[in-house]
Amino acid sequence: MHVLILGGTAEARVLAGLLRPHARVTSSLAGRVAAPRLPEGEVRIGGFGGADGLARWIGEHGVDRVIDATHPFAERISFHAARAAATAHVPLLALRRPGWVPVDGDDWHDVGSLEEAAAALPGLGEKVFLTTGRMGLAVFAACPQWFLVRSVDAPEPPMPARTEVLLDRGPFTLEGERELLARHRIDVLVTKDSGAAATAPKLTAAREAGIPVVVVRRPPVPQDVETAASVEEAAAWVMRER
Repeated sequence: MHVLILGGTAEARVLAGLLRPHARVTSSLAGRVAAPRLPEGEVRIGGFGGADGLARWIGEHGVDRVIDATHPFAERISFHAARAAATAHVPLLALRRPGWVPVDGDDWHDVGSLEEAAAALPGLGEKVFLTTGRMGLAVFAACPQWFLVRSVDAPEPPMPARTEVLLDRGPFTLEGERELLARHRIDVLVTKDSGAAATAPKLTAAREAGIPVVVVRRPPVPQDVETAASVEEAAAWVMRER
């Protein structure tokens, strides 16, 4: 069996390792990170050329199953995967990690986009910890606040005039996030609801410090796709479909 994993996430890497003894596994990465952590098995990097290109690739490479294990904010590929799998008549599973849920003490401000996040900043704080990645910084370019931008690779302009860039890759510890907020005197956090455990400690640190958090809600995804909430569920789906 040939399984194509649309990946780039920690879950996708773990899933590839679980499936390798039982199937041929090809992981596809978008190529947005200069030095990605590579999963076990075959790896391809780059786009497919839309849903039609993905459908052709599936057919040409004898793919039997497709798993969409992409980042929750990589919405375009999820729709392409749904269309391509239907065109190629190949089963598709979406591995969708649960989103974050606020708890007592959290001061969350939900927004629907990065633009809404930028608009929400006035009145919330003057020193912003921005953890939405290096893409989309132009949205905040006109903001007068000071920004600490954390990303895996160096961002490119346009970006806020008052910006310090921190190049780092998770997982992050609670102790480290506490120290970071205190050292930079952060008074507002902006993040996407990625739901990843590796980046969740910042939310706990913000709650402890009484810092408001602007949370960008996830974009819509195809609703007519079978889903799994964990790597184990996804692996069981592959084994069940053998």
